[in-house]
Formats: sequence, structure tokens, C-alpha cells
Amino acid sequence: MSATDAEQIDRANSSGRTPAVFVHGLWMLADSWDHWLPHFEAAGFAPVALRWPGEAATTTEARQRPEMIAGRTVGQVADHLAGLIGTLDRKPVVIGHSVGGLLTQILAGRGLSAASVAINPAPFRGVLALPLSTVRSLIPMIANPTNRKRAKPLTFAQFRYAYANAVSEEEARSIYDRYAVPAPCAPPMQAALANFNPRTEVKADCRNPQRGPLLIVSGGQDNAIPWALASGAYKRQKRNTCVTEIVELHGRDHALTLDSRWQEVADVALAFVRRFV
Repeated sequence: MSATDAEQIDRANSSGRTPAVFVHGLWMLADSWDHWLPHFEAAGFAPVALRWPGEAATTTEARQRPEMIAGRTVGQVADHLAGLIGTLDRKPVVIGHSVGGLLTQILAGRGLSAASVAINPAPFRGVLALPLSTVRSLIPMIANPTNRKRAKPLTFAQFRYAYANAVSEEEARSIYDRYAVPAPCAPPMQAALANFNPRTEVKADCRNPQRGPLLIVSGGQDNAIPWALASGAYKRQKRNTCVTEIVELHGRDHALTLDSRWQEVADVALAFVRRFV
């Protein structure tokens, strides 16, 4: 993906179509949605894959300069994305993965999306489960308190466990080599402490009637964000008066948006948002 955020937004505004905004999570860049963009464009949407503030333009640059993204917090990223969405002429659908799924719910809670899909979403305040597999997945980021202002990569072994445990080692290696970059440690630290901090940035307004329809997608073999976390988010979100649904994709892990069966997930998201937009 070579187009800037501004170029993508201008293209979406000039198209007259409903924008489909994609929000990535940790250890990824906006180009992790590159295979989703033409799929949604062919379905009649104007796709926009937004970058986090300070995000590098390429995987090579991100690996060479982790300080560009270091220290970014959930609140900073959410406010940045909200500002960009505010420049769209039409209210978009928003689709996010992992911490991007958390950000999707924050943005929806602000009334900024026409319909939303949160895929393997990181938890927000009020989601009480803390599975051991999640702790193990995040240990490289959260074990050292001084990491809060740093950005760290995962080793392949760590990525294999946390991100790509349900695909072959060859496919996991391919995903890692192509996409994995250092990620800011602040968001997982914030998420881990959200239920102990009443002023946390890691919170979503689940009751706002302007939230719009929401689908939560869970990978059945996801170590980083297992079913307990996805269903915990659903239980909070279903208090909303708008449509709230959840689906579990069996045999899928955290890399379900990137692996060879990504289109199955994309079609689940597409079928949902098409019902409302």
C-alpha cells in the first residue's frame, strides 16, 4: 500500500461510495490489509487502511526505526483515527483486528461508524477474563515496566505462539517475514491494567445508541485473544440497543486476516456490514 491516509480519504470522498475503514493491530502496518482492500472495493465500498500516528511507510523502515511508533498509547491512536474519520464525507464501516478491534469498538462507541466488525479484539475495561495464553503472548511486551515507552518486535517463536499457531510453520514464517514489525508496548500494558484504572484510555462506550451494528469475530484457536476475551467483549456490547453479534471461526488463530484463508474472514465481515449499509 503506497497511498497516504490523505490520498485514500480523498479517493473515498470523490467516489461517492461508503468508505470501509480498516484498522490494524500490534506488530503490523496498514499494508496488512492490502489483500482486503480490492475485495471490498469490488463489493462497492471505498476502502481506506489507516496508519497509526508515527507509523512507518514500509516494513523495512519500521524494523529499522522502531522509535517512530514507540510510546504510542491507545488513546493517542484512537484520537488520531477519529480525526481522520472525521474528514470522510460519509460515515464509514470500520473493521479492525486485534488492538485494531479494540480501537474499532472505541470509535464505534463515539458514534463514528455505520457498522463495525471487531476481529479477535483486544479487551477493554470491563472484560474481566485474563487467559494464561494471553499473558504468555504478551510477556515480551509487558514483563518489563520500562518497556512502556518502547517498541519491541517478537521473535519468530513468540510470533508463532501468539499470532500464527494454527497454520503450518512454513506459512507462519511467510507471514512473519512479510509483515511483522516492532510494536509499541504501551497498548498491551494499558489493556492488562484497564480493570484496575478507572481513568484508563482502554474503554469503549457500549451503551451509546449511535454505536451502530457490531460484529465480533473470534478465532477458535487464537492464543493471544481467545474466546473468553471475545465473548467477554460481546457480553458488554450486547447491552447496546443496536444489533450486536458474535461468531467463532473454528481452527483459526490470530493471523486469520492474513493467512491463506483470509477471504473467509473478509466475507464474514462483508456479509455483516452489507446488511446495514
